[in-house]
Amino acid sequence: MTKRTPVAGAGRAVLAAALALSVLAGCSRNPVSGRPEMVLISTEEEVKIGREEAKKVETQMGFADLRSARSYVQRIGKNLAAYSPRTDVIYTFDVVDTPEPNAFALPGGPVYVSRGLLALANSEDELAGVIGHEIGHIAARHQVQRVSATAPFAILVGIPAAIVGSVSKTLGAVVAAPGALAGGLVLASHSRGQEKQADRIGMDLAAKAGYDPAALARFLATLQREEELVRGESRGTRFFDSHPATAERVVEARKYAAGLPLASAAPVAQGRAGMLRRVDGLMLGENPAAGVFLDNRFVHPVLGFSMDFPHGWKTSNQPSFVVGLKPDSDQKVFAVLQQVAEGKDPREGPKADGIDEKLLPKLQVKHVNGLATTRFETRNKGMTYLLAWIAQRGTVYRIACVAPDDQWPQLGPACEAVVGSFAPLSSADRGRIRESRLRVVTATGGERLSDILARSGNVWSPEEAAVANALEGPAARLSAGSEVKVSVSRPYSGR
Repeated sequence: MTKRTPVAGAGRAVLAAALALSVLAGCSRNPVSGRPEMVLISTEEEVKIGREEAKKVETQMGFADLRSARSYVQRIGKNLAAYSPRTDVIYTFDVVDTPEPNAFALPGGPVYVSRGLLALANSEDELAGVIGHEIGHIAARHQVQRVSATAPFAILVGIPAAIVGSVSKTLGAVVAAPGALAGGLVLASHSRGQEKQADRIGMDLAAKAGYDPAALARFLATLQREEELVRGESRGTRFFDSHPATAERVVEARKYAAGLPLASAAPVAQGRAGMLRRVDGLMLGENPAAGVFLDNRFVHPVLGFSMDFPHGWKTSNQPSFVVGLKPDSDQKVFAVLQQVAEGKDPREGPKADGIDEKLLPKLQVKHVNGLATTRFETRNKGMTYLLAWIAQRGTVYRIACVAPDDQWPQLGPACEAVVGSFAPLSSADRGRIRESRLRVVTATGGERLSDILARSGNVWSPEEAAVANALEGPAARLSAGSEVKVSVSRPYSGR
């Protein structure tokens, strides 16, 4: 949950719905293939939609706090865009504040890489391959080709309308269903054909801009190693979720790159060392500024509160909500925290949620942990819903806890404890918050990767560090002067 979080409902605009208002079906030529194709929207509308979606990216994901890294990606992107076969859009580039390795493009020009992906790159050529690939999706109008199927992304947030139909006409879209644990932003998946075409366009652009086109294949291999390392773990949206990987993709990329002539051009950074200087200090893992979990306690140093979920529940922090799910409950028992309104009176929350005005006078305000709170409990179709609105620092939060009626006698106390745990962040909990940053360490002659990890205070696992540095494993030996990326933990330095 971020300080930029909009109220529930914002960010749900579906691209397909926008297109329904602006369909201008017609025939044009694809900028890449040159072949005639049916298009649903004009370039002007495509650019407009991209700008609107870019605003949501900034609001819901935010940007990395390392200016040198953002500037670096922007300069590489500008170099590549100069050779794009599509010139009727303005390309923009930035680094989003997400720890999962990912990259994506929006209609009409915006391109993003995540700080998680940036941390895995080991050369400017690799970054150029990925950025060129995303430019390729825009150049070939892949987003426009996919609009009838899904939006670029959609917030998975919404409580079934039936649960409070007699109470609120709008509350049907305010509480996240447990399915949201899959991730707050869901990027539409490209087809294999689109991926192959974008790979080739990206390598073409890289070669024309003076980069090694084969570096894309090397980086895809690194991403595959990283994917295998985290397989089975709880995670957000990653590169291969929206960019299907195939067994032959790396082989095909290598083969295609071998036939491309390489232009002579100066890179943005000189060598791997120059690149690493630009990412030294990059945040790794979760950004505490968006809130983090300390065991079962969720703490938010910027918004200044903490809240406990029951021990053993599966929890997830998403851009616009925090959710906890009771295991083995068929997704029927969960608790969700969201920002819903501004103000010091918690009754602004139920007003914003559309609670029947006849019920508002019955909502009494009490103080829990020094915070003004109001609550409402209802039952519908075999389910019990405890809704509590809490005012803190000028913001009203809603906690919704849901369980089947027949389990409420056992689970009700746990839900009450969740609501009762919401409190101002203590100095003790604030002191427990830590952040991890990428640091660059220079190897001495004959050192193994494991030796460097041991002396640098690294908190990556040896396997993670090996993948991040494109080394075979912890026993890999480094030559004198080699620079190695490590992850160093320190107390959170933000507000």
